[in-house]
Amino acid sequence: MTELSKAQIQHQRLSKAKIIKRASAIFIGAVLMAVGLEIFLVPNNVIDGGITGISIMLSHITGFRLGIFIFLLNLPFFFMGYKQIGKTFAISTLFGITVLSIFTSLFHPVPAFTEDILLATIFGGMILGTGVGLVIRYGGALDGTEILAILMNKKLPFSVGEIIMFFNIFILGAAGFVFTWDRAMYSILAYVIAFKTIDVVIKGLDESKSAWIISDNSEAIGDAIMNRLGRGVTYLSGEGAFTGDDKKVIFCVITRLEEAKLKEIVEENDPNAFLAIADMAEVRGGRFKKRDIH
Repeated sequence: MTELSKAQIQHQRLSKAKIIKRASAIFIGAVLMAVGLEIFLVPNNVIDGGITGISIMLSHITGFRLGIFIFLLNLPFFFMGYKQIGKTFAISTLFGITVLSIFTSLFHPVPAFTEDILLATIFGGMILGTGVGLVIRYGGALDGTEILAILMNKKLPFSVGEIIMFFNIFILGAAGFVFTWDRAMYSILAYVIAFKTIDVVIKGLDESKSAWIISDNSEAIGDAIMNRLGRGVTYLSGEGAFTGDDKKVIFCVITRLEEAKLKEIVEENDPNAFLAIADMAEVRGGRFKKRDIH
């Protein structure tokens, strides 16, 4: 067997493993969303946003199963995603929505875990958000409004999040007419909890951040970052626009948990230093690893 054929077999194995991992994550995420809906939110007349929220209200009005509306209302958006966003994303989304539709029907006869409306809202929102975040993290979606927002984002001067929020204002507001206004307010609370949970699942508790530091004591700060945080630093050359002086700029990547320690290091070495910290969507390569704070 040649080295090339060995490499091809290894690549095929990795591709299969990646597909299985993605499918498993999307399956678990869709099941978790079904649990959040049918065992916590729906029995207490609390809705989610997007197509799911519309499906819950239609199911309540007509008496038909929630899973039927989730599947049918999301189909047009699946075809839109297939044509505009990509085959892998569309297939992942269709798989997730199908699993979600099936399991909402399977869980429908299961009694509500709690009749305490506040507990149902909090835990339902957290479980639902965990499921949705897991699916998004592995390249799929469980709601057509996300696909619509991605497509509209290309033509409108608004972010995907802003477009989704615009849709959900009307959808969650409609819950007040279908159910009651206190249920509409609980629905907004569930949506906010789910939204924040999605953010944590996608980015992680140790979300990476980039830090840019400009200081006359740059070397002392750089040494302290390497010794006390265990992080590598990169020195970049800069020039002050007003003074024309040469400046040494420190660039490093840290986790959310290390942010306070970094600020402390900068404050100790140069209280007048310029410090800018920004969230990073992803970090790859190099020697960046999660470390304990010393």
